[in-house]
Amino acid sequence: MQFIRFSDLCEQGRIKDKRVFIRADLNVPLNEQGQITEDTRIRASIPAIELALKAGAAVMVTSHLGRPTEGQLQAKDSLAPVAKRLSELLGQDVPLVANWVDGVEVAPAQVVLLENCRGNVGEKKNDPALAKKMAALCDVFVHDAFGTAHRAEASTYGIAEYAPIACAGPLLAAEIDALSKALSQPKRPLVAIVGGSKVSSKLTILRSLAEKVDALIVGGGIANTFMLAAGLPIGKSLAEVDLVDEAKRIMQLMAERGSVVPIPEDVVTATEFAADAKAVVKNATQVAAEDMILDVGPRTAQRLAEQLKTAGTIVWNGPVGVFEFDAFENGTKTLAEAIANSEAFSIAGGGDTLAAVAKYDLESQIGYISTGGGAFLEVLEGKTLPAFEILAKRAA
Repeated sequence: MQFIRFSDLCEQGRIKDKRVFIRADLNVPLNEQGQITEDTRIRASIPAIELALKAGAAVMVTSHLGRPTEGQLQAKDSLAPVAKRLSELLGQDVPLVANWVDGVEVAPAQVVLLENCRGNVGEKKNDPALAKKMAALCDVFVHDAFGTAHRAEASTYGIAEYAPIACAGPLLAAEIDALSKALSQPKRPLVAIVGGSKVSSKLTILRSLAEKVDALIVGGGIANTFMLAAGLPIGKSLAEVDLVDEAKRIMQLMAERGSVVPIPEDVVTATEFAADAKAVVKNATQVAAEDMILDVGPRTAQRLAEQLKTAGTIVWNGPVGVFEFDAFENGTKTLAEAIANSEAFSIAGGGDTLAAVAKYDLESQIGYISTGGGAFLEVLEGKTLPAFEILAKRAA
């Protein structure tokens, strides 16, 4: 897709003395004392801000935090802790500005943080009047929050409609590039791994992927539903019986394309869901009525890992077992390591997936790690994200 890159504008000298409005994703977790417990998103926002400052711009940054009621911001909704952390990371004061919609004072080489944008009435409904006021604050709008790219809100979509220039920041540009490489122009074979607990939450993703991938691997509770569809016993494992027919249709879709959805040949079971539960490896045909399947078995994990060796592109969303419990982590760990060691371009997304990548310290060996959550899932579904749509329109 075509879009304007903020980095290009900076290199071309088009930002000096301009007012730049950056929509970042600074929605970090806070404890009861209002202290930041994990600052990855703040650190990820720094490159766009530094680009703007080095180019001589007057910089405004905003983000949502939590889910405040519009027009009724509480102390817990404030970006004050974020402003403090930004000041530390940038090595300069970052004032927090409240009630900013009607005007902001900021000079070139300065940066201010605009209070929680979801406090503005009309933000979530993308009110045109609010969006126009935001757009009037700047010469250049920079969307750098992929985690919000699937929402058409005033600070993500409306402002991009009305700002003199609308472009993608380095984070968003990297997401667009990686997703295009993985899904729009993939090196074949394209293999998708979709895990997690529910078929229903990822049903449209599975359908969409079945029409474009060369191989589709399912794991977790999703695999249990496919095992039922294949006529295998699953005991009291998590599954969605009402979606067995849909699983059969997806299996048929893949068969029509000359592929199969691999069904586990062995599984790891327990009779209770607990970290200290006794793990028992069983053939997939021998799951008892009291058993819960909590991971794929070692033979299945190894077979899937071998399949990944021939991949050209790998898209991974969701673990294939309860990897949080060490006794049931082998399947996810084996696949994660296979992805990391593969010569394929790999992209991983989703909270549980990123937690697995972090647990096995494989961040540097994954081709691209998407931080988008819901936005990543919607791209896998084949949807055009609002942020992508408006940035492409503004670049035309």
